Amino acid sequence: MAKKSSIEKNKRRERLALQFAAKRGRLKAIANDESVTMEERFEARLKLAALPRNSAPTRVRSRCEISGRPRGVYKKLKMSRIALRDYGSKGLIPGLTKASW
Repeated sequence: MAKKSSIEKNKRRERLALQFAAKRGRLKAIANDESVTMEERFEARLKLAALPRNSAPTRVRSRCEISGRPRGVYKKLKMSRIALRDYGSKGLIPGLTKASW
């Protein structure tokens, strides 16, 4: 089980990323638009840099919903490989069987 503080920190980052997504998108569009003047593009870059760092979507870490483990997480299931194996062995995931040959 991961530390509660790291799980909560990641949740806070997710909330901030959603909160600032529209503003960040608008500023990035202006900053990357070649038809806009250089001063306006520079101003957009400064405003983009003034946003909280944790509002960037790349700061959000994919974590297991069950254990909070940050590594070996399947995005589709939002589970780590260890939790997936454990739940699969117990028969809690439909269609998942243990391979044997």
